Amino acid sequence: MQSKEKLSILKIGGKLLADEEQLKEMLEVFINQKGRKILVHGGGNRANELIKALGIEPKMINGRRITDEPTLEIVTMVYAGSLNKSLVARLQAMGCPAIGLSGADANVILAHKRVVKDIDYGFAGDVDAVNVTALQHLLAGNLVPVCCAITHDGKGQLLNTNADTIASSLAVALAPHFQVSLQYSFERPGVLKDPADDNSVITSLNKPLYQQYKEEGIITDGMIPKLDNAFAGLEAGVNEVVIGSPAAMSRGQATVIQL
Repeated sequence: MQSKEKLSILKIGGKLLADEEQLKEMLEVFINQKGRKILVHGGGNRANELIKALGIEPKMINGRRITDEPTLEIVTMVYAGSLNKSLVARLQAMGCPAIGLSGADANVILAHKRVVKDIDYGFAGDVDAVNVTALQHLLAGNLVPVCCAITHDGKGQLLNTNADTIASSLAVALAPHFQVSLQYSFERPGVLKDPADDNSVITSLNKPLYQQYKEEGIITDGMIPKLDNAFAGLEAGVNEVVIGSPAAMSRGQATVIQL
C-alpha cells in the first residue's frame, strides 16, 4: 500500500501577523516543509484596529467574535482583502506559488450562519463542507492555497468563520488523502500555564489535562476554540497537532496536542 503524501496545514494569527521578524521566520519555516502545503490565516487584531478606527466597538464572547453587518464588511475587507493578498505577495516573493482563497472561491468552504442558542453571534459561519476535489486539484498543480477566515453559505451570503476552525476543518477533510500535520502558530511559544510567563509552556497536552486546566481557569478565552479544534482534528484522523511560535516550533519546544 502506497504511503500518503505529507500535507502541512499552518494557521497563523495573533500578533504574529504584525511582527515582521516572526512572520518572516514562520513563512520561511512553512515554505521549507516537505510535501504539500496550505496556509490559513486569521487577522483579528488588524480587524479590531480598523473596527475601532471606524467608531465601532469590537464584541467578543469566549474568544469568538460577534459579527454584525458592519463588522462582516470590515473583516471581509481585512481577511479576504488586504491581509490575504499581502501574504500571497510575500510568499510569491519567496518563490512559493501561492494562491489566495476565501471559502467562496471555487466553493472551497461551505458554511451556514450559526444557529442562535444562548448567544447570537451574528454572521458567524459554522463549516458544513470542504471542497476536497478543488483543493486536491490546486495542490496537484503545485499551488499553495492561502485560506482566509471568510466562508459562504452557497446562497450569496459571506460569513465570518474562526480561522482555527477552518484550519481544523481542512485538516480533517484532507486526512483521508494525506498525512496531515496541523500547526497553529502565533506569537507565544505554546500553550502556557501562566500567560505572563513564556517559560511556562505545556509541552504535551492531552484531553483530560485540557479539561482540568479549563476548569482551573489556566486555559481561557481564545485558546479554547483553538484547542477544541485541535482535539477535534486528532479525533478525526489528523496525524499531529502542534501549537507555538515559529522559534518554539523550529526548536521542537512548542505544545504537542495528544488525545
